[in-house]
Amino acid sequence: MSGAVGARGAGPTGSPGGQRSGIPGAGPTANRGAKRTGNGPVLAAGCVLWRRSEQSGTLEICLVHRPRYDDWSHPKGKLKRGEPALDAARREVLEETGHHCAPGAALPTIRYLANGRPKEVAYWAAEATGGSFVPGTEVDRVSWLSPAAARTRLTQDRDRELLDALLATLPER
Repeated sequence: MSGAVGARGAGPTGSPGGQRSGIPGAGPTANRGAKRTGNGPVLAAGCVLWRRSEQSGTLEICLVHRPRYDDWSHPKGKLKRGEPALDAARREVLEETGHHCAPGAALPTIRYLANGRPKEVAYWAAEATGGSFVPGTEVDRVSWLSPAAARTRLTQDRDRELLDALLATLPER
């Protein structure tokens, strides 16, 4: 299960609007709680946050550094009980980066084991619309990087796959 990436929005035959990898109610507005009893997955959501440089107009990707894991990744976090995944993704971007965002295309859902438990993270492409970063205990640094530099800095291969998915959704890089 580690590192598996599933497509969202395609049913078993690949038709749009189907269930995402067989997860009932897992679409962008699904009302899923993060805490599950039994062996259900931990549910989370996040965004691949991007902007255009004010100076050059080039694409920049926002990565967050989490000191607890000493890793670089995309902003994400667990859903609160009853919170729709897209709302959680927006909330996590704001909490971790200090930036508001405008979510766009749904990106692949990432599935992996975290502390021996299955975890599913729904992602969206999201353009930063304003804000400023304040370091905290959960995220102590953010970096706005070119796609090539972001690819190098990302800790996990699964996050590089999300970067590729984002780049495929943007009309011009």
